[in-house]
Amino acid sequence: MDAFLEPLAFQFFQRALIASVLAGVVCAVVGSYVVLKGLAFIGDAIAHAAFPGVVVAFMVGAPYAIGGGIAAFLTAVSIGWISRRARIRLDTAIGVVFAGTFALGILLYSSIQGFVGDLFGFLVGNVLAISAGDLVGLIVLGSGVLIVVLLLWKELLYSTFDPLGAAASGLPVPALEYLFLGLVAVTIVVSLQAVGIILVVAMLVTPAATAQQLTVRFTRLLWLAMAIGAATAVAGLYLSYWFDVASGATIVLVQTIVFLAALLLSARQRLSGRARVAA
Repeated sequence: MDAFLEPLAFQFFQRALIASVLAGVVCAVVGSYVVLKGLAFIGDAIAHAAFPGVVVAFMVGAPYAIGGGIAAFLTAVSIGWISRRARIRLDTAIGVVFAGTFALGILLYSSIQGFVGDLFGFLVGNVLAISAGDLVGLIVLGSGVLIVVLLLWKELLYSTFDPLGAAASGLPVPALEYLFLGLVAVTIVVSLQAVGIILVVAMLVTPAATAQQLTVRFTRLLWLAMAIGAATAVAGLYLSYWFDVASGATIVLVQTIVFLAALLLSARQRLSGRARVAA
């Protein structure tokens, strides 16, 4: 029991725990729609696109979250606009914007003299270094995402499964698509300090993909993904503290292990069902 209570004596761990659970829950909610849309690549693209915003914020002395958030949001909107304007597939637009924006970030990063540890932290994540002010900002952003999804979850779900039917019924499908991209962008910002740019796509996709192995009903998938996202965030953070390893990478590895376990369980259930039918 002491092993579990000891880290809670430190304020930095308390802040990291709240931030990790928040990121896990928000990523799971938005990630459920991402997985259903088959757009796992979009999380990676927007996360990398936030990098030039973080670098610019560092260069001008502004908060990193604001710079990354603006860059992520503009990238998300640009992806939707290019996809519709150029009449190309959404994944093609994602690839184009992803490559260009991340290249811009690398270019700006290379212009800074010397090693920049703070910026490197955004690549790999360092939730244990989160400040009280950062935590308040993440709570506000994360709560905003959850409120929007709570109010519009049926509309978002309808436009995800049947965009043509949703448009015929009078729903503003293009506006919902832009809103969804904006939600992904904000979710990325919430998760950046927890797991970093490189690993954020895993936190966005893996809990929802795990839940998808265990249920076919969306409501259950959503709640199960949230539980997985929160539980794995807590487990990964504790493991990183006990073994003194990177927190973001540990959280993602725990999520990956849980996904593999769910995959094996669902495969065994399918085989068992087929055996009963054959008998």
